Amino acid sequence: MAESDTYDLLVLGGGMAGLPVSMKSTHKGLDTALVEQDLLGGTCLNRGCIPTKTMIRSAEVANLIDRSEEFGIDLKGDAETNMEAVVKRQQQVVESIRTGAYDNVENTDGLNLVEGHGTFESPTEVAVGDQVLTADKVVINTGARPAKPPIDGIDEVETLDSTSALELSEVPEHLVVIGGGYVGCEYAQMYARFGADITVFQRPDRLLSDEEPDVSEVIEAAFESEGIDVHTATSVERLEQDNSQIEATASRNGETMTVDASDVMIATGRQPNTDTLGLEQTGVETDEKGFVEVDEQFQTTEDSIWALGDVTGMPMFTHSARDDADMLYRHLVKDESVDTDDHHIPHAVFTDPEVGRVGLTEEQARDQGYEVAVGRSDYEEQGKPKALGETEGFVKIVSDAETEEILGAHVVGEEGAAIVHELVVAMELGGTAENVADAIHIHPTLPEVINAAASGVHKPS
Repeated sequence: MAESDTYDLLVLGGGMAGLPVSMKSTHKGLDTALVEQDLLGGTCLNRGCIPTKTMIRSAEVANLIDRSEEFGIDLKGDAETNMEAVVKRQQQVVESIRTGAYDNVENTDGLNLVEGHGTFESPTEVAVGDQVLTADKVVINTGARPAKPPIDGIDEVETLDSTSALELSEVPEHLVVIGGGYVGCEYAQMYARFGADITVFQRPDRLLSDEEPDVSEVIEAAFESEGIDVHTATSVERLEQDNSQIEATASRNGETMTVDASDVMIATGRQPNTDTLGLEQTGVETDEKGFVEVDEQFQTTEDSIWALGDVTGMPMFTHSARDDADMLYRHLVKDESVDTDDHHIPHAVFTDPEVGRVGLTEEQARDQGYEVAVGRSDYEEQGKPKALGETEGFVKIVSDAETEEILGAHVVGEEGAAIVHELVVAMELGGTAENVADAIHIHPTLPEVINAAASGVHKPS
């Protein structure tokens, strides 16, 4: 007979939302169990943010060596990438952070870590092996995994995804990346800088198709300058193994092209980890892609079950998951009313130049009926980018021309993911472009580009 344990709260998944919810709730006196079948930290720590940015840093070093003559430094000989060393460093960084996560859980008195796969037997019962855990409140934080697109032959060839591409022992000779979103772009540029020939196929008509069109233009120009072969508005129709090569057949406007690759990476989106949870034993409803449907307070269509993080769909960011976790904790433990629309959620793409964004694009603002005022400043107009040799990119601020409220901010350029936070804070506080323009900025610094863009926001005459 299965062993049964009863808790106040049961959290399925120890990712960047499940961890803080379970630990904070335990600290406040809830008897809590945290179920994790893999490693604590979820996608971000183990297969996403931390390992990719660690390896991107190695790629940045390789690029700076390649560009050293621009800065008056003569480095004799060709730099060579040691992929095993790059991956080893990445794994060491990840392990150091993951150890901290396990230490935090172990040091949280009253929190029971249950290792294994959880499956619902009822809305309040979850089976983990021979054990049945019961709780009045259950939180789903099981995340998502790379999805495979419907390409003919994809199951007959060995492809890479965002996880396996972090474990290569050698630089690919010719890597084809299918998908030109943030994952595909980051990996494509990273491996190009490690020395691989890169071809990117993107179904939409531009890279980073969710960003401002002129942001896409900057990234596409940067890729072209680094020798990355980009094909937009192009669909990969078939993959076929040909001895040691993979033959990728793609089409654009009815014309077909074939590329021979040593490796193919799939970067076309993610699917939720809901298919093996036994949700049919509950009243939890999912959308057509399997993402859990929740209301503004993270409650599912089952009264005893909440969900947060990637398993609920966009946005799939660690920082938004952490914010969701804090709101859910306050709702479940402190009985506060929360609303996911309260915060402005920024995001970034860690290409070079970086992309940082918060809020609406210009087109989205106009579609929502705003009279729009726009301010823009190019990096090449400011002193610090020139000194750094990083003059690609711009800052664009989209405002409501009537109220002067900042509706969106877009930075593509050196440290774009960092300096956009000035505008995130301004939006959170209800500030205007005029407020940002009036703030004195240190010279010479990169945020002067933001100051100049804000100064250029004027109401239409």
